[in-house]
Amino acid sequence: MMPLWVEIIVAALLLLSSGFALIGAIGLLRMKDFFQRMHPPALASTLGAWSVALASIIYFSVLKSGPVLHGWLIPILLAITVPVTTLLLARTALFRKRMAGDDVPAEVSSRR
Repeated sequence: MMPLWVEIIVAALLLLSSGFALIGAIGLLRMKDFFQRMHPPALASTLGAWSVALASIIYFSVLKSGPVLHGWLIPILLAITVPVTTLLLARTALFRKRMAGDDVPAEVSSRR
C-alpha cells in the first residue's frame, strides 16, 4: 500500500507535467513563424519530462523501498538531444529561407 503523501506528490508532479505540455501546445499555436515556435515548446516539454521522471522515481523508490534512479536517463538524454535537434532544425530553416531569397540575417563566417 502506497502512503497518501506519496500519491499526492506523484499526482501533483504529473499534473504539473500536463500543465507544461498544455503551455507548450498553446505557445506553439500562438507563435507566428517557425523560429518563434522552436524554443518555448521545447522548454515546456523538457520541464514536463523532468516532472514525469521525478514522479516515477518517487513512486518506484517508495514502492521498492530503495532508490530507483534509472528514470533519470530519459530527461538527461532529452536535455542532450533537444538542443542539438533544435540547432539543426534552425540551420535548415535558415538555409531554406536563404535559398528562397527571403530576408534573413547574414551567415556568420568562422574565418578571420
